[in-house]
Formats: sequence, structure tokens, C-alpha cells
Amino acid sequence: MQRDPRAFLWDVREAALAIQSFTSGMEVTDYVGSELVQAAVERKFEVIGEALNQLAKLDQSLAAQIADLPQIVAFRNQLIHGYATVNPTTVWNIAQNALPDLIKAVQRLLDGLA
Repeated sequence: MQRDPRAFLWDVREAALAIQSFTSGMEVTDYVGSELVQAAVERKFEVIGEALNQLAKLDQSLAAQIADLPQIVAFRNQLIHGYATVNPTTVWNIAQNALPDLIKAVQRLLDGLA
């Protein structure tokens, strides 16, 4: 039985909101200094990348509406497989600058599928 595409979008939204919660009130120096928060944020980025990867396999036209989907999946692969060490500042910048747009896009898709 195939999973409903909304479930993958929900996973993305919830993981992204968790990242925002984990980093709320922090500055980059706080983030870099907290191995615990870094680990939590990276794990949620892994969830986001995997959910979008699975969504792309299930519904390519829906997944195509997510900007930078291939880069998000590639980022997940970097985090998991360690192809290259990901600098904590890079993760921070992605969380602060790219995540809000991803949340909006995913919410728009969820609203359209409701």
C-alpha cells in the first residue's frame, strides 16, 4: 500500500517547524557551540530530505513544485553518508534562509490537497 503524498509533505513541514523551534532565539555562535542542537537540526534535515525523496518517487508532478528538491535530497545525503563534512555554519544558514520558503511551499501544497 502506497503512502499518501500528504504524509510526506506533513513530515517535511513538521521537521522544518521543529528545526525552527530548536534554533529559536539562537545566534549562529550559539548554534555552533551546541553539539546537541546541531545533531537535532541535522536529523530533522535528514527527515526532510528523505520525505522529499520518497515524494518524488511517488508523485513527480507534486514534488516538482518544491523548489530546489534535488539540492535538498543531496544535502540529506551529505549529512547521512558524509560525502563531505557539512560545516555547522552552512547548516545554520540553510535553516535560517531556506527553511521559511520550504515551509510556505509545503503548506501551500498541503492546503491544495486538503
